[in-house]
Amino acid sequence: MSQFDVDLFVIGGGSGGVRAARIAANHGARVMVAEEYRVGGTCVIRGCVPKKLMVYASRFADDFHDAAGFGWNVGEPSFDWATLIRNKDKEIDRLEGIYRSNLEKAGVEIVDSRAVIEDTHTVHILETGARIRARYILVAVGAHPTMEPAIPGGELGITSNEVFHLERFPKRIMIVGGGYIAVEFAGVFAGLGSEVTLLHRGDKLLRGFDEDVRDALGEAYAQRGINLALKKTLTRLDRTDDGIAATLSDGSVITVDQVLVATGRRPNTAGLGLEKAGIVLDEVGAIPVDAYSQTIMPSIYAVGDVTNRANLTPIAIREGHAFADTVFGDKPTIVDHDLIPTAVFSTPEIGVIGCSETAGKARFGEIDVYRTAFHPMKATLSGGKDRVLMKLIVDKATDKVVGVHVVGHDAGEMIQLAGVAVTMGATKADFDRTVAVHPTAAEELVTMRTPVVVKQPQAVG
Repeated sequence: MSQFDVDLFVIGGGSGGVRAARIAANHGARVMVAEEYRVGGTCVIRGCVPKKLMVYASRFADDFHDAAGFGWNVGEPSFDWATLIRNKDKEIDRLEGIYRSNLEKAGVEIVDSRAVIEDTHTVHILETGARIRARYILVAVGAHPTMEPAIPGGELGITSNEVFHLERFPKRIMIVGGGYIAVEFAGVFAGLGSEVTLLHRGDKLLRGFDEDVRDALGEAYAQRGINLALKKTLTRLDRTDDGIAATLSDGSVITVDQVLVATGRRPNTAGLGLEKAGIVLDEVGAIPVDAYSQTIMPSIYAVGDVTNRANLTPIAIREGHAFADTVFGDKPTIVDHDLIPTAVFSTPEIGVIGCSETAGKARFGEIDVYRTAFHPMKATLSGGKDRVLMKLIVDKATDKVVGVHVVGHDAGEMIQLAGVAVTMGATKADFDRTVAVHPTAAEELVTMRTPVVVKQPQAVG
């Protein structure tokens, strides 16, 4: 008789945990998954999926405006927040059902409870008190939004968890932060008709992105009427008869109906019992792992945001799959965290893979930069003011395209396909010999021929 109840116990039913559980089960493992909230995790329940549905909703305002230039008269449109939230909730319920069904079809047992680690092979299920002995334990509990730094009245703000369940649509909203979540929700609420203030301590949005991309988004958001309060911080919040008074670091006060704080996320490791298994967390509370997602304890692995490597849903899925193949499929697999296509669902949308211009210079030395900016074809009749930006970073020594940056409609779709080429090591010559699809915006990626002047790094010595 086996000394273990299961081969694998997964703590966390999000994207990474679910993928790991299903693949491990397909390899013949006995698998149990514990989830204390809802199966599907942050992405499906209160992240990427409901956010993208809200992004779609917010962009209809542009469509209604643009239609007039093409001969359509759509009348005076109106928006109902309650309908959007109700329909969004129905879709999330449907998706959670699919996640549960897929796990069950794979033979995975689902436990609707919080589970904590008691030792390197034992998990305690809090709902029932049961203790499960597992050959391997996988921690895939993700991360949670933070309200940092703490300020007086901070409890009046909400995070990206609560924003999906607001009972009333905020006519005035302040969004604090300058990363993915902040800029995406700024675009959402502006498109739906809110008066939006985007407060960020830096001088530009999206730190770490290419400077041209950051500039393009800032200009587009200012043009859309979003109040960019840059190089300022929030110092206190006070409830007033007219809403919430937000006091900024420069002494100014802005009154809004809602304050959404999107300043960062922390791994969900508190109270998980990892210390009982001898695992020491890093300075942000993440679980240190090696290239195979294994901790210092051979029987315990971790994937996804809880490891704070590359905090994106597709990466958690890849890590979960790689873990299952490595441990149960006799196929040792390492996930490449170097080249990751990513999209920011702002409006205009952003798609990126590889190096920024600054990072390209630092990494490769001499580079060529190809850049174009233009009004999209649709704007010629609609009168829209959005512009498209496209930029290629090329390593001069090898002619490889090491960075692609797109700002504009469907940038996320474009970067997924461009990501295939960059991941395969495509050169600028490969891009040049690719036949353009005309008329499209994406054709510009293969028709740029003349590099812009780039100041190259100076040799030392």
